[in-house]
Amino acid sequence: MFTLFGVPSQALFGQLLLGLINGSFYAMLSLGLAVIFGLLNIINFTHGAQYMMGAFCAWFLLQFFGVSYWWALLIVPIVIGAFGIFIERTMLHRLYKLDHLYGLLLTFGLALVIHGLFRNEFGSSGQPYRIPSQLTGGQNLGFMFLPNYRAWVVIASLVVCFGTWFMVERTRLGAYLRAATENPQLVQAFGVNVPRMITLTYGFGVGLAALAGVMAAPIYQVNPLMGTDLIIVVFAVVVIGGMGSIMGSIVTGFSLGVIEGLTKVFYPEASNTVIFVIMAIVLLIKPAGLFGRTQ
Repeated sequence: MFTLFGVPSQALFGQLLLGLINGSFYAMLSLGLAVIFGLLNIINFTHGAQYMMGAFCAWFLLQFFGVSYWWALLIVPIVIGAFGIFIERTMLHRLYKLDHLYGLLLTFGLALVIHGLFRNEFGSSGQPYRIPSQLTGGQNLGFMFLPNYRAWVVIASLVVCFGTWFMVERTRLGAYLRAATENPQLVQAFGVNVPRMITLTYGFGVGLAALAGVMAAPIYQVNPLMGTDLIIVVFAVVVIGGMGSIMGSIVTGFSLGVIEGLTKVFYPEASNTVIFVIMAIVLLIKPAGLFGRTQ
């Protein structure tokens, strides 16, 4: 076992893996935020609550209906995405022509209500969610032990993130979505139902948050507060990458997760603030974010 700057390799690679795990959730959640903001111009502060709801929905399905983790990966994003569609149709669509602040205040209020309801029902203690039997155990790589489930989370999140990027940036559907944000009347003239597209886009962004919640459930205990602190970090990731930038969210999410993990090794006192320090520096140098476009 070798050392780097006095740090044993096992500790170093262990923190790198932890950074990649955190980065996976940063990337998926910030991706959902970027899709919603980039295509709908809504700052969705309920994203952390919807991430938590995804984890709880998976727990409910397993606990009361015996639905496995693999089925939960398919069912939960649809269920929570449908809840997001309900919010968009009944509340958010009234705010599209108003300032961004109104959408932020509404979604922030909804997040407080959702967190309050779940905390009153379940308290602050967590509910365990077992790792699926196919992904238990791990691989001894010599320099570190790699748990199978954590490796799966990193790979699956990469597939989801780059699959979403490809759909938005390289397909006809993505072209319609981007065009609808710039000139909805023109897109509607081509026979595209723009309001329905906007609604489904919001549901898709919410579904990404719910999917991240299902994947997080076996790693972190399922509890009402699991999205509260995370969403602040995710908003910082979105700002650094560039509001509305799909690729910015992916690259920045994974990169900042790794940086945070390395900081825990070499300077643990700064691990909770390093992302916000980076955000301040980026905003001073490039206010639009690393991948953002200056208006």
